[in-house]
Amino acid sequence: MKAHDGMYIDGAWRPAAGQDVIEVVNPADEQVIGTVPAGTALDVDTAVRAARAALRGWAATPPAERAARLAALRDVLAARADEIAETVTAELGSPLKFSQAVHAAVPVAVAGSYAELAATYAFEERIGTSTVFHEPAGVVAAITPWNYPLHQIVAKVAPALAAGCTVVLKPAEDTPLVARLFAEAVHEARVPAGVFNLVTGLGPVAGQALAEHPDVDLVSFTGSTAVGRRIGALAAGAVKRVALELGGKSANVILPTADLARAVNVGVANVMSNSGQSCNAWTRMLVHRDQYDEAVGLAAAAAAKYGDRIGPVVNARQQQRVLGYIEKGVAEGARLVAGGPEAPRETGYFVSPTVFADVTPDMAIAQEEIFGPVLSILRYADEEEALRIANGTIYGLSGAVWAGDEAEAVAFARRMDTGQVDINGGRFNPLAPFGGYKQSGVGRELGPYGLSEYLQTKSLQF
Repeated sequence: MKAHDGMYIDGAWRPAAGQDVIEVVNPADEQVIGTVPAGTALDVDTAVRAARAALRGWAATPPAERAARLAALRDVLAARADEIAETVTAELGSPLKFSQAVHAAVPVAVAGSYAELAATYAFEERIGTSTVFHEPAGVVAAITPWNYPLHQIVAKVAPALAAGCTVVLKPAEDTPLVARLFAEAVHEARVPAGVFNLVTGLGPVAGQALAEHPDVDLVSFTGSTAVGRRIGALAAGAVKRVALELGGKSANVILPTADLARAVNVGVANVMSNSGQSCNAWTRMLVHRDQYDEAVGLAAAAAAKYGDRIGPVVNARQQQRVLGYIEKGVAEGARLVAGGPEAPRETGYFVSPTVFADVTPDMAIAQEEIFGPVLSILRYADEEEALRIANGTIYGLSGAVWAGDEAEAVAFARRMDTGQVDINGGRFNPLAPFGGYKQSGVGRELGPYGLSEYLQTKSLQF
């Protein structure tokens, strides 16, 4: 076990204000692998003051120089990819290959995309008799989750820095070690002191102090819808801007003309990825009634292959939450065709890959975000019913549509109340806007739309 001391504030590691620490647990074997300081409101205040002091200088830095620092950060993250992957595997439980391919590699791509955007974005434009300036929003509070710990950090910090903002990061308490590696990378990339600051701590203490701090101009949060509502309320007291990327219950709609086997297999893989801990996972599979039994058989067979291929969920609390939802699904009358409510191992926070058939739209497992490797399969009679089911939750983050004809799939997707839809297995695009409708959030991340979240608009008429 390694004890990590201090917070990264104003370009240096500084002692924490208090003595309390957070234990970091490996969810695969339940062993404590390290500790980090449990930050207080005083630590948050010190970090915000540093960010405020650095704001004018960083905002005045030419975009080309900001781009150069982000390019340097990208290169450092790429050089340390193995260490990053091993760290994420240790604190999140993700299989090492997945950590290498996703948890370490995607942040490099995203950081690189913002290095390019910072150099090319039109921060000034002429509209009629006005010149419009896109200026930094100010001091940003970035509060990030544990499920994609480095990706979510980079998806907030990189566009904020590209925009000319300064940042205080509060990472999730379950996965703070990779955040410390990120702070080291920022330092190595020679980002000026105070532009980026790191405070580790608990959400109700450090997170709340950061969200309501009077010198924070914008709060960017990714996590549960319940916590997002709380942060929105705290920010509203000071009419503070918020960007919220929250929960999801995404529909995977398989139309009758689709390649059924491919759609089902890719859909199961999507739900099992990262042990089901993805806000945009396609956790509801919608299949025409004439193909339903075949799809259920295919899904059960596909899920059985993931028994030894997925890692644990992040902690004991999350394990009990997911197992509780599986028990609820059984109680509601859904039919288990794979997995079940028993933990598959005595040690570690594992959950069996689980598939439910005979799920109806009113069931909790079809309405509520489970955040584990659990798939619900629903039947529909026609496209209108499929659309009602797909749109019939409080969420609208992501989704998928499969059809033999791409135009048919696109036409259906255009009617879905969701922020992002993959057509016939469309691949992840780090430049595409990511965010949701309804209670899945406010604002967008990634690409130019993500950059715009961190900008204010000023017009001069002359």
